[in-house]
Amino acid sequence: MQHTNIILSLILISILSSLSSSRVLFLIKILVFQGVLVSLIPLFLREDMALGDGLFSVIMIGIRGILIPWFMYVIIKKIAIKKEVEPIIGYHASIFIGLAIFVFAIYISQKFNLPSQQKIPLLVPTAITTLMSGMFLVMARHKAITMIIGYVIMENGIYLVGCTLSTHIRYIVEFGILLDVLVGVMLMGIVLNNINKTFDDIDTTLLQNLKE
Repeated sequence: MQHTNIILSLILISILSSLSSSRVLFLIKILVFQGVLVSLIPLFLREDMALGDGLFSVIMIGIRGILIPWFMYVIIKKIAIKKEVEPIIGYHASIFIGLAIFVFAIYISQKFNLPSQQKIPLLVPTAITTLMSGMFLVMARHKAITMIIGYVIMENGIYLVGCTLSTHIRYIVEFGILLDVLVGVMLMGIVLNNINKTFDDIDTTLLQNLKE
């Protein structure tokens, strides 16, 4: 339980770091760090861990911690973007909102009665915070690449929510969701490249210039 709380605390720190940084490469590194940590959580939730549990976590680390961040790294190198400029909501305000989301997550998690909540009280608030912070990042940034990063962080939150349900069936559901996310990120990369070719930038506000 102590190890799980440490991992969950590190995930929360990574969330605040993602909200406070403008450098896209640093955000990619956060995705790697967060993806590995999130994938390790199920290993600490089960007392009778089977071989399939360990194999599933290894696959999750490979996809979340390596494959998706690597693909996004290729994208930012191809379109030559280094940082988010003039976000919709400033970085200091974003940190404050992130903390407010965490407080709200603690409050609302007390309304639930999930199997793992008694064992690891920090799990549900972390899951909700990750999910909502990812959504916030999508809405509060101009650059499409940063929105994609927020989308992946949001999916990490969905995965943590799934971890609160101590059933084997969640593996099938979450693996299907993760494959959808992987395909979605690849499609977003293609769209991102086309936007960059058209406008020489990936600021989504430029899409307002498109006419039917």
